Amino acid sequence: MFRKPGVLLRVEGLVVFTLSLFCYRELGAPWSRFVLLFLVPDLFMVGYFISVRTGSQLYNLAHTYIFPLGLASVALYEHRAAYLTVALIWIAHIGGDRALGYGLKYPTFFKDTHLQRVDEPRLASGNHLA
Repeated sequence: MFRKPGVLLRVEGLVVFTLSLFCYRELGAPWSRFVLLFLVPDLFMVGYFISVRTGSQLYNLAHTYIFPLGLASVALYEHRAAYLTVALIWIAHIGGDRALGYGLKYPTFFKDTHLQRVDEPRLASGNHLA
């Protein structure tokens, strides 16, 4: 597993997803909110109607951990449980995407993601580098 970065990144996504669910449950937040907001980050795919470049930029904006972790930080600092629940839902979405193999998008084609491009370098003989 540790020799295959793509597998490792998917396992990491699964761990993030699971931990987010656990934290959300511990907050006692309503699961209806979770279900309602879980797919909201995917709305940023509308940028693909404009162009692949715009679509990938908007998709990546909503599918990087920077903003939900920032929101979680503000929520913890300001003692805002509602903000924290939104951040955890957002983080769970990203982790779930990563676990399923959906990564950040390249501006070339919708299916070109950072997870599909993560691969071990190969020697000319086809052997893997150690």
